[in-house]
Amino acid sequence: MIFIAPLMLLVTTAAAAPADPVGMGRKAYSQCLSAQIQPGLEKKLTLGDFQADMKKTCAAKETAFRTAIVAADKADGMSEKAAQADADDQISEYVDKITSEYEDYNAPG
Repeated sequence: MIFIAPLMLLVTTAAAAPADPVGMGRKAYSQCLSAQIQPGLEKKLTLGDFQADMKKTCAAKETAFRTAIVAADKADGMSEKAAQADADDQISEYVDKITSEYEDYNAPG
């Protein structure tokens, strides 16, 4: 019985720990972007139309991801400008990756 109490405290503490907003935002945003490839291919969208459609469809998830990055960076002591630049870079990396995948799937051959 002595060993159960510390274990229960550990489980309770782990369950009460706040979720990682950056990680959750990253996952939701990347899943949204990835989910746009197949519909874009089916619609035979040009690259520009694919990018515009992807940005519109995933706008809310991008905003949530950006907000989480900026908040975390500022909590770590970054300036607003540096935090925004970091968010821009991270978002750009995801968009570039999915755009590249779309181009690869759309390539003739």
